[in-house]
Amino acid sequence: MKGLFLDANDELAEVFRKVSDPADPAVDVHLQEDIESSELVGLLAGYDFILDDHTTLPTAALAQCKQLKHVIFLGTGARSYMNPEELAELGITVHIIKGYGDTAVAEHAIALMWAATRNLAQMDRGMRGGQWLRSEGMQLTGKTIGLIGFGGIAEEVARIARGSGMKVLAWNRSPKTAEGVAFAPLERVLAESHVVSLHLLLNDETRGFLTAERIALMRRGAILVNTARGAVVDEAAMIAALESGQLSHAALDVFDVEPLPYPHKLSTMKNVTLSAHSAFRTPEATETLIRRALDIAQRVVKV
Repeated sequence: MKGLFLDANDELAEVFRKVSDPADPAVDVHLQEDIESSELVGLLAGYDFILDDHTTLPTAALAQCKQLKHVIFLGTGARSYMNPEELAELGITVHIIKGYGDTAVAEHAIALMWAATRNLAQMDRGMRGGQWLRSEGMQLTGKTIGLIGFGGIAEEVARIARGSGMKVLAWNRSPKTAEGVAFAPLERVLAESHVVSLHLLLNDETRGFLTAERIALMRRGAILVNTARGAVVDEAAMIAALESGQLSHAALDVFDVEPLPYPHKLSTMKNVTLSAHSAFRTPEATETLIRRALDIAQRVVKV
């Protein structure tokens, strides 16, 4: 079986070379970050499996790739780029990679939280423009962070937040326990948290999960942090809440459409801190991610 790393850049290609092992199956590295759907059939011809970092894979295009049997998605958010159930009907299995960057994403979520509470982005923008914008922020010691969804990333966020003197509330769709974390109904987590951090996988049940009604349940002036997926939040409702003061700040690493279109309402708002879907991007996480992708490739070749 032969594989293709579909959409590598120079950095990922270098990591791929670094972590590859002689025991790994043959994988060609294709250096092209932006791939149109019309190019896919030609690019994938002759390959049994692919590694996909961020390329959208329409079912109609992959239906023409008769040899393809496996898509190894570099992360957990495959549904943002493809329909795994439809691909399964074509005989193509979609593999995702969990846990590779739990610490990296958690640290980024915490960084966004601190930046939001102290208005760092707004002061930075102002000072670069010659303004001396002093800002009063929120002291987080003794405050409550609410975690919506509690997997490996949220567990790391809880660890760091507790070390910072915060109280941790959490809600998860299935029962969980964790040291120093109080699990509670969703309504209580939303109502009592000074900061709400989202950690939900995107699927049919979680798409648009944070609705206008649920935002209305939040403590007025709360901060929203999202390092999960943009589509778990009703974007229009979030913007309205930022404008009304129901939310004092949103710190976002993920968006409904990526890259974030310019101009965009979110990029014009003073009470929004933005990063470019980079929470997972550390050398440690990237090396782990690519190595685990190759481990999956080894397994599928042996089947």
